[in-house]
Amino acid sequence: MPKPAGRSAPWIAGGVLALALVFTIAVTTPWHLIDLPEPDATLDFTTAEIARQNAFRHEILPWSTASWIISIVVPLAIGFSPLGRRLYDGLRIRPWIIAVPLTVAGVVLITSLLTVPTDVFAERVSLKYGLSVRNWRLWVWDRGVNWALTSLGLAVIAVVLVAMAKRRRGWWLPGAIAAALLVLGISFAYPVLVEPRFNHFTSMPAGAQRNQFLELAKQDGVPVKDVLVADASKRTTALNAYVSGFGSTRRLVVYDTLLKDTPPAQVRLVVAHELGHAAEDDVLHGTLIGVLGTAFGITLLYLLLGARMADPRRVTLLVAMVAAGTTLASPVQNLVSRKIEARADYHSLRLTNDPQDFVAMQHDLAVQNISGLDPSRWRYWMFATHPTPPERIAMGRAWGTANGDPVPPLVKR
Repeated sequence: MPKPAGRSAPWIAGGVLALALVFTIAVTTPWHLIDLPEPDATLDFTTAEIARQNAFRHEILPWSTASWIISIVVPLAIGFSPLGRRLYDGLRIRPWIIAVPLTVAGVVLITSLLTVPTDVFAERVSLKYGLSVRNWRLWVWDRGVNWALTSLGLAVIAVVLVAMAKRRRGWWLPGAIAAALLVLGISFAYPVLVEPRFNHFTSMPAGAQRNQFLELAKQDGVPVKDVLVADASKRTTALNAYVSGFGSTRRLVVYDTLLKDTPPAQVRLVVAHELGHAAEDDVLHGTLIGVLGTAFGITLLYLLLGARMADPRRVTLLVAMVAAGTTLASPVQNLVSRKIEARADYHSLRLTNDPQDFVAMQHDLAVQNISGLDPSRWRYWMFATHPTPPERIAMGRAWGTANGDPVPPLVKR
């Protein structure tokens, strides 16, 4: 017998959302930009540089991997066992609209506390190698802010879904719409609501370098009114820049560490890379994918839980499913991210026409940031949001060769 229309609607909607998600990723992702030579770290990194990177990763990866595993296993163990309902009941708080956020915050807190030992050891490795310069008070503060923001986001989703499930049996449609709007709102407001919780931002002082960046943006056709500098040096020696937000909240940010000792030509290339993100509206495109993925996830959640979502004692199951879903989606998200970052690199090369400094910049950033030069395949798929430094250098070298400006290996043999 055919399913009643009310029961088939979420299945149809889930299928449509899945197809829309696949179509959007397939159409908007730049799958091929230029033919690349085989990446080879030994062409551009000395034996000592490679050895330092290997030593760093040999020391830090056991701790960071253990922390990652704990952060997934703990929510799953709580949510898919009686522990979740016992946690909710143990609060002895009514009404549910207060108990649900506290339960969610409790799961996140338990997870955060259990990862403290592994994260402490990982931080000590970063301090040993000079990548981190945080004091332990700031480290604790950062963890507290992360806990609060994560708890708040999950709690809002949980309260909204439980409330909708209590009001109507077919809660998937308003739930999917509400969650999608939440993702859109967070992406839009992130630069002004979340980023200031971690860093202080100031306008780049007037001068030749600021004028050069604004002129580069004008040349690129990207409207940039200001360049912001983040006080990243209170936490790290890493070099970085980024674009966040869209529309009226879009901002171009450079780390103060990048401006200290980095050659101006290399800083210009980094900024050109970020302008590439702005020119292609990468944040907005990523948000669109996030909106579709979230709507699909809520619809799938409805198909798995249905009316049981109305029971607030099951809120830990929701947290567990979010943890499982984000983990399973990571390889696809990272694949898309690497392609987007490669396009921004390509944009930087076309805008500056400077493959020589591009290759030198990728080398210097990799050395300073102790970036992984040749990660294992599973780590590459699960964690790599950017191409590896040898892959990025290979692009610079390929672009230089194609445009009559070949780049020789940086390591002399």
